[in-house]
Amino acid sequence: MVNLSTAEVDNKVDLPVTKPLIFVSNHQGLYDIIGIGWFLRKYHPKFVSKIELGRGIPSVSYNLNHGGSVLIDRKDPKQALPALKKMGEYIESTNRSAVIFPEGTRSRDGQPGSFATNGLKILCKYSPNALVVPVTVNNSWKVFRYGSFPLGICNKLKFIVHEPIAVKDYDFNTLFEMTEKAVIADIDY
Repeated sequence: MVNLSTAEVDNKVDLPVTKPLIFVSNHQGLYDIIGIGWFLRKYHPKFVSKIELGRGIPSVSYNLNHGGSVLIDRKDPKQALPALKKMGEYIESTNRSAVIFPEGTRSRDGQPGSFATNGLKILCKYSPNALVVPVTVNNSWKVFRYGSFPLGICNKLKFIVHEPIAVKDYDFNTLFEMTEKAVIADIDY
């Protein structure tokens, strides 16, 4: 079956490969991960993902388990916090990037959920030289709006990469507010 959907990235920002990056995005569906992984591959993105995705999904589970991403149990903060700390230290020491979806779960209709602070806060604490890069994803929810069959067709997915924000330039609450506003401002409802 041919999907006929297209994807484009609007990235007018020249992001450095010599600094750790924390991509913060809204979450609409599986294609968010695929699009960010592909369009931002130059920055070696590692994902913060729920532990359930670490098993049973060909290719995806393998990559999450063996590609440097972290799998967190959202019901067990004692497990999640050290995993996020380790990821923050990893991107700080290697100048790689992390991707976090602070909504925690994907939106079924494109409306953004509330952003949780803890994951981003830990990443920023352990990667103080990082740049936080807000990313807005539009229309990926439409691909699976009917479930996995039939797929929604002829959708125009769009990824918007916003200006980076240096972690060290702002207190966390200000940085978080700026990031959330940047992501949400360009969501098409």
